[in-house]
Amino acid sequence: MDSTELLNVLALLKVEGVGDVVAKKLINHCGSASNVLNSKASQLKSIDGIGDFLIKNLKDKTIFEKAAQELKYIESEKIKLLFYQDVNYPDRLKHCIDGPVLLFASGNLNLDNRKIISIVGTRQITSHGMDFCRQLIADLAIFNPIIVSGFAYGVDIVAHQAAMENNLQTIGVLAHGLNQIYPKTHKKYVAKMEQNGGFLTEFWSSSNPEKENFVKRNRIVAGMSEATIVIESAEKGGSLITAMIANDYNRDVFAVPGRTTDRFSSGCNNLIKTQRANLMTSAADLIYILNWELEAKETRPIQKQLFVSLDNDEQKVYNYLQKQGKQLLDIIALECDFPIFRISTLLLNMELKGVVRPLPGKLFEAV
Repeated sequence: MDSTELLNVLALLKVEGVGDVVAKKLINHCGSASNVLNSKASQLKSIDGIGDFLIKNLKDKTIFEKAAQELKYIESEKIKLLFYQDVNYPDRLKHCIDGPVLLFASGNLNLDNRKIISIVGTRQITSHGMDFCRQLIADLAIFNPIIVSGFAYGVDIVAHQAAMENNLQTIGVLAHGLNQIYPKTHKKYVAKMEQNGGFLTEFWSSSNPEKENFVKRNRIVAGMSEATIVIESAEKGGSLITAMIANDYNRDVFAVPGRTTDRFSSGCNNLIKTQRANLMTSAADLIYILNWELEAKETRPIQKQLFVSLDNDEQKVYNYLQKQGKQLLDIIALECDFPIFRISTLLLNMELKGVVRPLPGKLFEAV
């Protein structure tokens, strides 16, 4: 996009009454933002839903002053742009009617990967939530997904850190312009984040982290992802809004269950109870529902490999199955002293390595 068209896109987005839905309707009809702003009133009236009030605002020349100021910032800071009609724009977000017309980006983003998942939850994450989040991402690393979150306290930053620890690309979606970081204490993560992914926002440099911006931010988190995972949440919270938006976009949603007495499990339990989320006990649940396991099987034949490498936990399970023969998943977990979510992931990884075989009735045996 050249600077003239970018200026007109920015100006169009500053027109009172023009949001992302209307802006895209106008651009799609007229062919470009420049054509929209240069069209005669009679031409604009022929567009469904465009009336006199909006046409009058489209002729307001003061919109170019604000646009020119933002364009100067974009050029001086070499901000990367993702326009909704461009190939570098998040593919799934293109299909969201209210997806942003323009996204501002920093870092080393590569959105070609189709396996994009968002991980959200409470800002007051518990030690159990931290452990589950880290283990989940470590177990999914074999599929090389992109991990998306909101760069906030709690679940968000744990997910970003775990992604980086596993050499996965991670993207923080911000509720403000790229000229600042919120919360400020997370500045220490910015450089590494930009090496392993980066940041996206629809907000201009003049935008501060206002309350309403976080709700708008959540639709990007949900819209660009194949699935949204809620790790922990109270009865109310921003992560539940993200989950509901994901439902509206026909995306898969997963929630980690917890005890009925745990405050930060109530939101997840309600999502599961009302059938707005799949129950998640381990990475295996997501792999199965999203058919990632099928893709892995197609690219990795399930056959015993010579000199296959097993970690200590996998070796423990393998030795047990060799000695005991066919065994139920629950019994394997009990006898090997692993929680169910961990044993499910271990068995999946071992199946992919060709050393165990799943059988009907949740039975497994060593190959």
